[in-house]
Amino acid sequence: MSDTRNGTVPETPGAADGYEVVVVGGGAAGLNAALVLARACRRVAVVDAGQPRNAPAARMGGFLSRDGIAPAALLETGRAELAGYGVDLLDARVDHIEPVPAAGAPAFDVHLAGGPALRARRVVVATGLRDGLPELPGLAERWGRDVLHCPYCHGYEVRDRPLGVLGSHPGAVHQALLLRQWSADVVLLAHTLELSADDRARLAARGVRVVEGAVKRAVVTDDRLRGVELADGTAVPREALFLFPRMVPRDALLFGLDCERDAQGWVTTDRTGRTSVPGVWAVGNVADPRAQVVTAAGAGAAAAFALNHDLVDEDVERALVAA
Repeated sequence: MSDTRNGTVPETPGAADGYEVVVVGGGAAGLNAALVLARACRRVAVVDAGQPRNAPAARMGGFLSRDGIAPAALLETGRAELAGYGVDLLDARVDHIEPVPAAGAPAFDVHLAGGPALRARRVVVATGLRDGLPELPGLAERWGRDVLHCPYCHGYEVRDRPLGVLGSHPGAVHQALLLRQWSADVVLLAHTLELSADDRARLAARGVRVVEGAVKRAVVTDDRLRGVELADGTAVPREALFLFPRMVPRDALLFGLDCERDAQGWVTTDRTGRTSVPGVWAVGNVADPRAQVVTAAGAGAAAAFALNHDLVDEDVERALVAA
């Protein structure tokens, strides 16, 4: 593995002639894309800044054969597998991606912060997203531990416990209704959310209690969430708190390339992750905020299939011209 944390990039086996594909982002989507491409005998580099979204979580669930594994262990295993195929793994941050003019086909210079540029025929952007949390004391410190988002990721680990849902997002009502599947003791903390009569009726029918009042802070003692404190000083004991974060894609590289966005501001892609810019794919949470680890890995594989076919088509056209 090539180490660039000191700001320099050592010479890598594919650097002189360029890479066929540079993958930006070393999470499940990026690593799986690189794996499939390496198995297609493509010259591949993965550039990763070391900021996985699920780093705070102790374990991940719902990934067949990897259920319960620590997120860091999954990435370590994936990187070791890629190294076995000769993929160059660079620990660095990409500053920007620049199309190469007059190349006759898609080509890009991937500029590393404090380092050189990597030439690539194709680029896969798998930079993920970051979770923006409500500015309440205690939430950020407990994020991914007992302040959570996805019931399918963490619900089983907190099943049958007293659960709270923070009413900081319109989706909180559905989240509370959903969490009732994992626990008979679910409370919706109204906080800043205005509940309609229909919301209240649905919550009551499902056995979800509503606690009125703004939440002041998360209460943590002995390194465990104990509940929340309301603005009036009322304590609401809970063992886990769920909320909807504000999901912010790390998409500056994509829009530096003028990739098209949808009405919500997310990059638009086809089913394989192909963007509006020829030669550029976007996969994982940077394009799909709902993607879990296992679906992000699958998206990476799908992108690799399509990308390799795209390269084959280009290789054939070049051979025809040469002939």
